[in-house]
Amino acid sequence: MTSAPQVSTVKLTRNNMPLGRVAFLFDFDGTLVDIAASPDAVVVPPGLKETLLALREATGDALAIISGRSVDQIDAFLGDVPFAVAGEHGIAIRHRPGGPIERAALPSVPSQWVVEAQELVASLPGTRLERKVGGFVLHYRGAPETEALLRKAAEAWVKEEDGRFHVQAAKMAWEVRPFGVDKGYAVNLLMENAPFVGRRPVFVGDDVTDEDAIKAAIRLGGAGLRIPVDFPTPSVFRGWLNSLVPSPNEDHSVGHGA
Repeated sequence: MTSAPQVSTVKLTRNNMPLGRVAFLFDFDGTLVDIAASPDAVVVPPGLKETLLALREATGDALAIISGRSVDQIDAFLGDVPFAVAGEHGIAIRHRPGGPIERAALPSVPSQWVVEAQELVASLPGTRLERKVGGFVLHYRGAPETEALLRKAAEAWVKEEDGRFHVQAAKMAWEVRPFGVDKGYAVNLLMENAPFVGRRPVFVGDDVTDEDAIKAAIRLGGAGLRIPVDFPTPSVFRGWLNSLVPSPNEDHSVGHGA
């Protein structure tokens, strides 16, 4: 596995990061919200939506969520707060509120894999199968001792298809997904279109699945930040976001550049 890119640890503030010149792109689980025992148990903290809406207004709508969840799941948690949403690690992207969800043309995993995955988790209490359009996820948060077994099974499946799929590590999970699209792809695609184009991207994530997005943001002249490297916890990150919210009469364009 290649080493992570070097990320600037400069503390970005409203004084050195004019909101009129940046675009915010955030991961959801483990970044904006705390990790929960199960994906359905996640809680959106009080005030988070209001903070995000204020930042969206200050950046001229240049605020997006890039998540491993589906677009519909992000909608269920955040409603119409983000301007754009990329789900399934970039496989599905909605560029604007109410717009169509554009899906990358990728193969779906063989149905036999899904059957075998269902049988496998049924035999391992504490594990769980999460279906996605392009693949599936094997969760082992409730049974950490099954990590190696689940990885071995996932790697055996993808080996059958000779490079069309790969196993992506996630937090207490292994995801079987198609090659060719990741969160970095989503960053690049979103930054090509209004209202993101011409701005400097600031991406924040917490997982190995976010590394491609971090690299993409840095390549585009922006910043890629991590939890817990740059922010110890999602709570600290949310506090930083709140500190960026401008006062009603503040000029968002004032500053010296990100």
